[in-house]
Amino acid sequence: MLEMLLLIVFIAIFIVASCVKVVPQAHAFVIERLGSYHATWSTGLHAKIPFIDKIAKRVSLKEKVVDFPPQPVITKDNVTMQIDTIVYFQITDPKLYTYGVENPIFAIENLTATTLRNIIGDLELDHTLTSRDVINTKIRAILDKATDPWGIKVNRVELKNILPPREIQDAMEKQMKAERERRAKILDAEGEKRSEILIAEGHKEAAILKADAIKETKIREAEGEAQAILSVQKAYADSIKLLNEANPSEKVISLKSLEAFGKAADGKATKIIIPSEIQSLAGLAVSVKELLED
Repeated sequence: MLEMLLLIVFIAIFIVASCVKVVPQAHAFVIERLGSYHATWSTGLHAKIPFIDKIAKRVSLKEKVVDFPPQPVITKDNVTMQIDTIVYFQITDPKLYTYGVENPIFAIENLTATTLRNIIGDLELDHTLTSRDVINTKIRAILDKATDPWGIKVNRVELKNILPPREIQDAMEKQMKAERERRAKILDAEGEKRSEILIAEGHKEAAILKADAIKETKIREAEGEAQAILSVQKAYADSIKLLNEANPSEKVISLKSLEAFGKAADGKATKIIIPSEIQSLAGLAVSVKELLED
């Protein structure tokens, strides 16, 4: 009898302990009572009624990442390519997530593939390859609206890979190679042009400097000649001034005239007119010279 009583107590304790549940952080439990939805347990300590309440679903509220396999899509210009997507979503309503759709991940995958085909079908190949952000935004908006009744919030969608057919890839690689070669030739031509411009500018600057040097030399030579002429004129003026201050006699003046005549005679003139005073003075000078020689 005692053993039976202990067994009953043990079973009762086990049942009570099993009815006490702790919901961890970022999780939620959906509780059903007698087969219908009763409550959603959030983080903390909870207790349920034995044999009446049951945990229908344990839901994680963390953000989930699902990488869907590549899907074949056809562009507007009839190019078939493979595109795989990554969807980041989070459960916001555990009740709707539990009862809204049978298989949420499978539903999101098929909805993503359908939406992707619709969007890519309106784009050409080149636009598809350069419009990842636009495609991501459109898919996210459509998925977020469609999954809202399922208690799911789609945070973002990313196109992981866009794989055109092999022949398209080869053509794109050739196009890229030709574009790189064209840019290289342009850069080489610009470099040669710049080099020739620099050389021409160097020659121009050298010619300007040479012309400036010649100009400076001529200016200095002209200034030197002008200074020499001024010095000679000043000396001549000073000599005349001194001569006037000395009040020379007529004989001295005649003698100076004779000296000037001698200098004139050394020139290249073919005809010289000799004043009468100088003629008489020259004769006198010859007579004096003959007497001194005797």
